[in-house]
Amino acid sequence: MSHIVAVAGGTGQLGRAIVEAIKADGKYELKIFGRSANPEKEKAAGVPIIAVDYSSIDSLVEALETHKIDTLFSVVDANAGAESEFNLIQAAEKSKVTKRFVPNIWGSEYREEQAVFFPIAKSKLAALDMLEHTSLEYTAWYVGWFLDFYIAPHVKTYMFPFSAFVDIANDAAAIPGSGDVPVVFTYTFDIAKYAAASLQLPKWEKETYAAGDRLTMNEFLALAQEIKGTQFNVHRDSMEMLSTGKVTELPAYVPLYAMMPKELLQGVISVFGVMFENGQFDFEGKHLINEDFPEVKPRKVRELLVEAWGKK
Repeated sequence: MSHIVAVAGGTGQLGRAIVEAIKADGKYELKIFGRSANPEKEKAAGVPIIAVDYSSIDSLVEALETHKIDTLFSVVDANAGAESEFNLIQAAEKSKVTKRFVPNIWGSEYREEQAVFFPIAKSKLAALDMLEHTSLEYTAWYVGWFLDFYIAPHVKTYMFPFSAFVDIANDAAAIPGSGDVPVVFTYTFDIAKYAAASLQLPKWEKETYAAGDRLTMNEFLALAQEIKGTQFNVHRDSMEMLSTGKVTELPAYVPLYAMMPKELLQGVISVFGVMFENGQFDFEGKHLINEDFPEVKPRKVRELLVEAWGKK
């Protein structure tokens, strides 16, 4: 059971949704850890923001102990590198008051062979290995693919649009592999509700699985076409193509090159395409936290796509 909770990265995308859900639950004292004080964001969140130095383990320990944080969620910006995550883990272990830790996983399980060429996989697997060698009670959250990527900005979300594989705005798609392997899609506000509910559990398992909906990419594409009432321009990227780090360029990718070079972005998308086809985003046979908290009713793909893209 948790009492005083901090969310590192709680003013960001998923982090902000988690903060809102825990605050709405009303059972816990809540803090946000951020890189700097921000009165405007603090007022908007209605939660104190504690400025911390992620590069200093000792200062993180001081923050944890000063504010008596017994449970720490990490949703720090992964693009800033792995150091912040590793330092949070070490600080939580050293803290005399911190007992529970949620690492910045929030996706799917990576495989060791993927860590060789995919830095995100390497850092997340390293964080889990580090946690395994601590006394902390921890749980890694596996939530599938963020459904928000396909509904922003038309439906409430703090996520940015990321139209990987199915570019609904431009009636285009590039389906990875066969497109017949189920993929779990989950809306961030449902993830947040489950995360808040999990605080009342007396014991955490080392893995927590949550699922909003489960469709193949072919089913997702068919649904998008049905809802928009248009036929998409559809390409199919073979596993051979994806394994070289290449994907068919969709119109939605082009503006993103200003933030991430084309080769790098397409490489990231290709890795996820392989993971989709490998079944790494399909949680069949896993115990879902949905079963522990049936009062949480996650929103389905059809419902949210209709809200975002249905004819007004």
